[in-house]
Order: sequence, then C-alpha cells, then structure tokens
Amino acid sequence: MSSSINYFAKGYNKVGNDLETQSTLSQNPRKRLLAVVISAALLLSLLIGTLIGTLIHESNEESGSSSSSSSSVSTTASNSIKSLCNSTLYPDSCFSSISSFNDLPPNPSPQFIFKLSLRVAVDELSKNTISKVNAGAGSEAGAVKECKELLDDSLSQLNKTVMVMNGCDEEKVDDAMKVSDMKTWMSAALTDQETCLDGLEETNSNALEEVKSAMKMSKEYVSNCLAIAAEIFG
Repeated sequence: MSSSINYFAKGYNKVGNDLETQSTLSQNPRKRLLAVVISAALLLSLLIGTLIGTLIHESNEESGSSSSSSSSVSTTASNSIKSLCNSTLYPDSCFSSISSFNDLPPNPSPQFIFKLSLRVAVDELSKNTISKVNAGAGSEAGAVKECKELLDDSLSQLNKTVMVMNGCDEEKVDDAMKVSDMKTWMSAALTDQETCLDGLEETNSNALEEVKSAMKMSKEYVSNCLAIAAEIFG
C-alpha cells in the first residue's frame, strides 16, 4: 500500500513539474521565444546539412563521370600514338615524349602526332643537347668545335622540316616533293649527330662520353621522326 502511495506521489510530482514548466514558459514570453528560436535553428541546421550532403554527392557523381570521359579520351589518343610509335626503333621514348603534351586532341591524326614528334626532337636538341655540349666541352677545339657546328646544322635541318609541316594541311600531306624533302632533312639531321660522335671518337676526344650521353635522347627522337614519317607518308 505504501509503495502504491509512493508511486502515485511520484506521478503527481512529475505532472506537477511538467505543469510548472509549461506555466513558467507561458508566463515568460522571452523563454518561450528562446525555445522557439533554438528549435528553428536546429531545424535549419538539419536542412542545411541535408542540402550540403546532397550537393557533395551530386558533385562526386559528376566528377566521376567527367573522369571516366577524360580517361576514354586519353585512351583513344594513347592508342593512336602507340600505333605509330610501334613502328620506330625506340617505341618507349617515342610514346612517353609525345603523350606528355597537354594539348593532345581526343583523336589526333597521324600528321598531328608526327608534328609533335618533331617538336620533341627540336626541343631536345636545342634546349638540352647543344647547351650541354657547349657548357661541358667549351674549352676543347678541333673535333669538338666541328661537333658543335654539326649539331647546329642538325637543328637547322629539323627546323626546315617543321616549317614544311606547319605550312601543310594537318590532315593530309600529299605533295611527294615536300615529303621527300622532309625525309632528306631529317636523315641529314641524324647523320650530323652521328658524324659528330665519329669525329670525337677518331680523335680520342676527352669529351666523347659526355657528348654521347648528351646526344642519346636527341638521336632517338630524330630516329623516331624518320620512322613515323616513313609509316604515314610511305
């Protein structure tokens, strides 16, 4: 009996407390307003969180879709480059150098790839090979001096090829004379570099190994140009 009385007493007290709280809120408009503001703020935070989550999800989906599309474009360009580079003596250096360009179109034509191979060869010869030879073997005369002149001529031959390609329709080069001239110039560019090394070797130049190392990639790139030209122009 005592426990029942206690239970009802507790229940009465709880009801009394609830009524007292409600009475306090109703008697104090500022507290009631504060409670409403807090509730509204919590609801607004929940809505904002939901909206942000939705936007992030949609952004991730769009990013994934864009990445997939970009990957498919890169694969198409890569396949075109690999197809031509496989006809060269140095397919690895051919592919890595040409595919590194940022301005590759989704589906580059063989002529466009050939133009990029020329850019690679010219850049390597002018910015790396010639500058290294000038800096590292500047004090030697004789064969080294002749080697420098041959490298300058090699660059000139490549630049003439670039000028012809820049003046041609990118999608089609059907002038047999121009094609023949370009092949002749590229062959001369490669021969110049090989003659340079031959001269250093014959004179037992101390600069031989240094120049040979500086010229390694340049020779590969010019060889790649010749091979690609033979593949696409016949």
